[in-house]
Amino acid sequence: MNKPTDFARIPAEHDDVDSNNSSNEHFSDVLQKRLSRRNMLRGGAATAATALLGSFGLTGCGGSDDDPVTPPTTTPPPTGTNPPPAVEKLLGFTAVGKSLADRVVVPAGYTATVLYALGDPISSGTAAFKNDGTDTDYENRAGDHHDGMEFFSLSDSGGVSTSGATRGLLAMNHEATTNEGLPSFFVHANGGTNSLPRPAPEVDKEMALHGLSIVEVRNNGGKWEYLQNSTFNRRVHQQTEVQISGPVRGNALVKTKYSPDGTKFRGTINNCGTGRTPWNTYLSGEENWAGYFTRSSTDNAARGDKSVASLNRYGLAQGTASRHGWETGGLDDKYQRWNISKTGTSADGSDDYRNELNGEGYIIEMDAYDKNRPLKKRTALGRFAHESASFGRLTAGQPLAVYMGDDSRGEYIYKFVSTAPWNPADAIAADRIATGDKYLDSGKLYVARFNADGKGQWIELNIANAAISAYANYKFADQADVLVNARLAADAVGATKMDRPEWCAVNPANGEIYYTLTNNSNRRVEPSSSSQVAPDAANPRSYTDMKGATSQLGNSNGHIIRVREDAAGSTATGFTWDVYLFGAEAAADASRINLSGLTNDQDFSSPDGLAFSQSTGICWFQTDDGAYTDVTNCMMVAGLPGKVGDGKKVTLSYPKTDGSTLSVDTFVGAAASADTLKRFLVGPVGCELTGITETPDGKALFVNIQHPGETTAAANVGDATKFTSQWPANAGYGAGKRPRSATLVITKNDGGRIGS
Repeated sequence: MNKPTDFARIPAEHDDVDSNNSSNEHFSDVLQKRLSRRNMLRGGAATAATALLGSFGLTGCGGSDDDPVTPPTTTPPPTGTNPPPAVEKLLGFTAVGKSLADRVVVPAGYTATVLYALGDPISSGTAAFKNDGTDTDYENRAGDHHDGMEFFSLSDSGGVSTSGATRGLLAMNHEATTNEGLPSFFVHANGGTNSLPRPAPEVDKEMALHGLSIVEVRNNGGKWEYLQNSTFNRRVHQQTEVQISGPVRGNALVKTKYSPDGTKFRGTINNCGTGRTPWNTYLSGEENWAGYFTRSSTDNAARGDKSVASLNRYGLAQGTASRHGWETGGLDDKYQRWNISKTGTSADGSDDYRNELNGEGYIIEMDAYDKNRPLKKRTALGRFAHESASFGRLTAGQPLAVYMGDDSRGEYIYKFVSTAPWNPADAIAADRIATGDKYLDSGKLYVARFNADGKGQWIELNIANAAISAYANYKFADQADVLVNARLAADAVGATKMDRPEWCAVNPANGEIYYTLTNNSNRRVEPSSSSQVAPDAANPRSYTDMKGATSQLGNSNGHIIRVREDAAGSTATGFTWDVYLFGAEAAADASRINLSGLTNDQDFSSPDGLAFSQSTGICWFQTDDGAYTDVTNCMMVAGLPGKVGDGKKVTLSYPKTDGSTLSVDTFVGAAASADTLKRFLVGPVGCELTGITETPDGKALFVNIQHPGETTAAANVGDATKFTSQWPANAGYGAGKRPRSATLVITKNDGGRIGS
């Protein structure tokens, strides 16, 4: 018998973690309706997809970043006749096949071009990137692990625009670095120092590689380029001052040696998903930040208070080593802040960094247009492993809803509802950060409970809730404490444990909310530890998936769940749900695994990035997978989803060791068809596809390729022939052969909208 492996991603990823051992309840009109262009509302949640009868006859094996595809030839109309009117069919492209090649593959009729990669200089005085590990000054270069991003249009004069399609700003997350052991080996000449203490220059380089960037891009005569010397360009890194905003500002839980009054922190770390506010600012989610910190093996006794329960719940038990050893870089505060052991004598933590971890794990807001405006951590939206933040439909006079997920096994889905009602005049606010203060600093935070009957509830996380105020596992002091420890509060009210809630997005056609649930190797029919959870209606699958000779257990391939709010809309406390798609191999058992009927042109594993096009209404989702990578590299898929309830109820039956059966009812959306779901892109070796944004006209799509060649061993850093990927150098971009995370721009060769 093959030895089972308890990992859905191999090798293990920092994204795939779990720290939820609570005992609360476990939950383990199709867009083809065509609307005319003049009825389309662009840029808001009321956008609908445009699609007319007919299609372009696209054929071929697909294009790539280094192999542009010539558009198909067409027969011209007879002389003297009028050409037929232009027609458009969404998903009119030919699906690309699976690929293990070290290249980017897109459909025939499309071109993918590298635009902006790790190390690219973004200031006039920064030298060209050598890509040999000797480069420095990353405070003025593109960071690493390009992740979520948003496009902000610029007018011809360089002002704010909501419709410009040839010039704009890309705001982008730089989530992490490629490492094996302590160092980020590809950015150091000799692979870095894999022992403690770490040299300060290596630590400084790695800290600068994390954070955010703003870079100006433009379409110059049909070719997209980034502008190195733009005055808009900006890097946010671990020494950048950030304000604490909202109910937690000034609270004792966030007082540190750096900010004794609890009003500011430095930097933002492990940024993954994004969001765009209705007032045109950038939101970024701080995800797996706990791993960057360390605690001494005697810290529990030194603290002697409830903070120990909080630290354990957020994944930092005493004695835990940090991911990179940054705390060993020297005695300066910029290094010592990564050691959160209690070392001072103050009662409130203002003489050490025991509270430093409480300043991480928020949605951070930035004005991409104005680098002089402060960045703010919006604490009212709760503290957890944030992915993206997606706004619900906007209704004048009604509060705003922001939907979020906590990316860890067994964690929760959240919603924030603003106190302030939406005023459409704020869409063009002069002070965008002040507008964020208005809508994001006061409101109610809810967590989701999914019921077995296809319904669910939003449960408010409020200190007035008796389940929270009387919670035995943690004594909450006030509402700020509830927000800082949102996971514990969600435990207290019995929220549903989900299979790694990652990105979320709102369908512009009907306002329904979609969440990618990437995978969960801890789903078991008969759980045998506190970290394992049984299948339930919203997370119904537990199976054995074979990767070669390796058995992968649990829900290895993930799924996408969707929610329809009840009649109250953003303020609703009830909802209906179903599963839009289940990830699976096409050949997998259709009765238990491939419940969505995926074919070879559609099958996927571990959905992660997610966005709806505001131009076409296409649902784009991307994969961050390790379960299916013996068959194909990670990919991006295009879908035309219908609506909650368009499928059927399915019962899954699992035999148990005592001879009984565990029966789980779930609700599956309409089966995928060749017209409603197609693979659009496959990336190079070892990469993750992540980040999706577009120009307002839908004619340029920006996509990130993260950590190509991640499976390269650090010992091989000096031998390019042993790299598992040499992308994008092998696509003709940049110096050296070390793989680099990079941003693609995808265009259609006939100038049309992407996906048609």
